[in-house]
Amino acid sequence: MERRVIGFLVVLLQLVSCVGALSGNASNSGSLYAAFLLSNGIGRTPPMGWNSWNHFHCRIDEWTIKKTADALVSTGLAALGYKYVNIDDCWGEANRDSRGNLVARKSTFPSGIKALADYVHSKGMKLGIYSDAGYRTCSKTMPGSLGHEEQDARTFASWGVDYLKYDNCYHDGSSPQNRFARMSYALRKAGRPILYSICEWGEQNPATWAGTLGNSWRTGGDIQDKWESMTSAADQNDAWGRFAGPGRWNDPDMLEVGNGGMSIEEYRSHFSIWAIMKAPLLIGCDIKSASRAMLRILGNKEVIDVNQDPLGIQGRKIRSRADQEVWAVPLSGRRIGIVLWNRSWSRAPFTVSWRELGLAPSAPMLVRDLWLHKFVSTRQRYRLTAIVSPHACKMYVVSAQTQSLLETNGSQWSMPAFLP
Repeated sequence: MERRVIGFLVVLLQLVSCVGALSGNASNSGSLYAAFLLSNGIGRTPPMGWNSWNHFHCRIDEWTIKKTADALVSTGLAALGYKYVNIDDCWGEANRDSRGNLVARKSTFPSGIKALADYVHSKGMKLGIYSDAGYRTCSKTMPGSLGHEEQDARTFASWGVDYLKYDNCYHDGSSPQNRFARMSYALRKAGRPILYSICEWGEQNPATWAGTLGNSWRTGGDIQDKWESMTSAADQNDAWGRFAGPGRWNDPDMLEVGNGGMSIEEYRSHFSIWAIMKAPLLIGCDIKSASRAMLRILGNKEVIDVNQDPLGIQGRKIRSRADQEVWAVPLSGRRIGIVLWNRSWSRAPFTVSWRELGLAPSAPMLVRDLWLHKFVSTRQRYRLTAIVSPHACKMYVVSAQTQSLLETNGSQWSMPAFLP
């Protein structure tokens, strides 16, 4: 029944797309496609899971993927929402088979991708795979999908793939909008809901066009396991907040938490900012050997809940002075998420007034510290103060003390001014 409904929606959308193209109303068909993606339940909140690239690069095989799936379950991360197990580049043979199909590399994935998808599904999770909007993938080790979009989309669907990361290497120089659109249309017809992650690297402002094609899009180049790279990725992503929402997410790239290049405070900041920006939370370390400290960061349910909040608004940087930043996001239940981020090399005091957050100045507020996992008191009712260590952050959720304050015809609440 579900397959027939999906098939009907695909046919309907194809007809609408044709009408839209004839009438010049492409934006209308794009909006309907976004609604189609949401109707399939894909990407209503930012995707969570794991990706092989940041830690393993091309050193992947089916044993690593299976053991990672096992580790996601045994550590409790799968139960917190990390459901996608994503294979990145280097999974395929150097050439297509005699029928032009992509083929899993026999030496490293002898059982094939379908068997691997079945294994991951048996654990209650989903399998992701990688391809490219060019003739070769970025590693040059396997074919891309340019010119084979419909064939590859059908192949991925037949294997039981649930997520496609689609890169941008070795192409023909044509518009990325056109090349990424081809795979988008192919996935519509594949007969299986597949989350579509566009990896265009932010070169042609994909936030302005990719939301009608896929579920997420990269807003910059590849992240590195360095403080400077992580902060730069956050700044680039922040510029596009108004384009994000349920089913469509800005992507500053995968998490580096646990790979060893940053301090624990820097990793905590990394995770907090990705969470408040509603970025996809894709773990990039080796979960099988991750330390307890790293697992505590990745497994902070209160921070994850901010990222997965159903309101789906991307948090924004609302103040930046001398490397002292305040980020904020409206949350469901008329709450506000806040990150006080000290990007300097010295301890720094922070003060944020309720008025700055769009809250009534005199309203008594509950303040929850998401890293200490406790409510904290505020010495003065109309503001929040804290001392933040170098390269560290504090993360809070602020809400009214009594429900009656939220029901007074909105008099204690106004939509925050920092929204676009």
